[in-house]
Amino acid sequence: MEHPSPQQPTTPNPFSPSSPQATTTAQNTTTTTTTAFSTRLAAKNPALHTKLTQMSLQLAPLVQLTTGAVHPAFPQTLLAFWLLTDDQLDALAHFYHQRTPCAWTAQYPCPVDWPAGLSLEDKRRRLGRFIGLRGDCDGDGEWGGSGGAGGMVGRTEREIEEGARRARMRGREEEEEVRRKMGWY
Repeated sequence: MEHPSPQQPTTPNPFSPSSPQATTTAQNTTTTTTTAFSTRLAAKNPALHTKLTQMSLQLAPLVQLTTGAVHPAFPQTLLAFWLLTDDQLDALAHFYHQRTPCAWTAQYPCPVDWPAGLSLEDKRRRLGRFIGLRGDCDGDGEWGGSGGAGGMVGRTEREIEEGARRARMRGREEEEEVRRKMGWY
């Protein structure tokens, strides 16, 4: 097999990964396959398709205030967030000045308390609130359901209105309870 000299023109190999034609073809094939798979999946199991779409939601990385760096374990997708381990959650909280309070702790957009002895679910809930995920901040058990990230992804207008109605009712019930206890009628 002869190797081309610097003077010989080289012809692109369509099967070489460095060839632009091969890369484009591979990307188009992957996109077509993914789209076809998604279409079949949506037809067979719409709930699973919706959940996979939610779990593939990209998360914007949060940078550390002192260095501008992003923690290597910071989740890139909602699925990666749900797969974080206890140690990774602690490392993220420490990296972003939440586990060990200092002058930088309150400078983040949504600082959280991180006392010792938190359960894995509490750590995940607090880190989710810290990085901007909305949902089960009050512990009502609806965090990973249809709300996921942003509290609105994959929810119908009726579900959003129902959630708002429930929140209003909770607020009224809490207000009435305070009035009963304080004697304000």
